[in-house]
Amino acid sequence: MTPEFWISLVTLTFMEIVLGIDNIVFISIVAGKLPEHQQDRARNIGLILALAFRVVMILSIAWIVAMKNPIIEFEIFSYAFSFSWRDIILIIGGLFLLGKSVSEMHHKLEGQTEEQEGGKHATMGRVIFQIILLDIVFSFDSILTAVGLVDHVSIMITAVVISMIIMMVFAKSISDFINARPTMKILALSFLLLIGFMLVLEGFHKHVDKGYIYFAMLFSFIIELMNQRIRKDVKPVELRARLKDEVED
Repeated sequence: MTPEFWISLVTLTFMEIVLGIDNIVFISIVAGKLPEHQQDRARNIGLILALAFRVVMILSIAWIVAMKNPIIEFEIFSYAFSFSWRDIILIIGGLFLLGKSVSEMHHKLEGQTEEQEGGKHATMGRVIFQIILLDIVFSFDSILTAVGLVDHVSIMITAVVISMIIMMVFAKSISDFINARPTMKILALSFLLLIGFMLVLEGFHKHVDKGYIYFAMLFSFIIELMNQRIRKDVKPVELRARLKDEVED
């Protein structure tokens, strides 16, 4: 195997992991609504399905590329619009993600439990359906990136498999970290809100560099970690001050 093979493999694997962050965050949030003993199973099924979708799409590259051809064209007030199957899927997936994120943020901020959400309890089937829907959308982004970086199908499949194994190893830790911290869950939902908006824009042929979104979320994540550290350090100080005042009284 040539050095070019390894460079392409490492580069594409890293890109697949970065692009898979969206998927892990979404899976962590929807799986977190299930009973604890079902969450690991839902996460693993979600990531295995994501891997299956990506491999099938890699083996159908010609079909994927053809889905970028316009199927609907019209004009409104001198503005021309054209949409391909890919655009339609991105718009539907983006709107679903926007709706899901806003709904979850509403329930979280209102302090509602599963029983208060209109009597709708999270079930394994419902969670898996939502994961499948977003897996399809995120897979388009992942595979089109792979097609743009390398020409060999074997490298694409190898990179996708390696990235998915890495994500499966760390998915539980990421999920536990998000679900154990209410403010971090709101931050994750905000991230998904941005991704949903970006998918809709992509469907309307308005490209947005995901690097800007990742930078904004990384900055927000660092600030939130600092806030949590400060709160952790301040509480013992406040407690000692309160005890001192009680003793003096």
